[in-house]
Amino acid sequence: MRSYHFHPINFTMKKISVVCFLLLLSSSVVAQNKTTEEQIIRDLRKASNLALAQKDVLALSKFWLNDFVQVRGNGTYLAGKDTIIKVWKETFRANRATSFIRTPTEVIVNDIDGTMAWEKGTWEGINTYSKGGSYSAMWRKKDGEWKIQAELFVALH
Repeated sequence: MRSYHFHPINFTMKKISVVCFLLLLSSSVVAQNKTTEEQIIRDLRKASNLALAQKDVLALSKFWLNDFVQVRGNGTYLAGKDTIIKVWKETFRANRATSFIRTPTEVIVNDIDGTMAWEKGTWEGINTYSKGGSYSAMWRKKDGEWKIQAELFVALH
């Protein structure tokens, strides 16, 4: 019968190595998921820009939560999806050439539970009171879908 000598230090080092490997693997999976969520938000912003370019306010509003809040570049404050839909329709009725393009420069998904995100970037105004400026947006993931909770635009040009 062959006897095996069990050395506690070698066994402990193997356990530590396995735990470290699993931690690295799990952090890689979390980072990949976060990157995927950030890309989803960027893609949603592109789709909302398309709806805006097409003057399709109902399609644009699908990106907003019901209690959506918007501070426009001129400092006016709007609250509630239905109110903001009405204002956007009036804006396009008054001047069909008006448009806006939002370009994200950064999207950060929170580390707590992945249900909120911060987007910031620049916006361009076309045939409107301002040529553009900076913006930020708060996104919330509800029922598995990202929607905008709030936007803040500041006219700088």
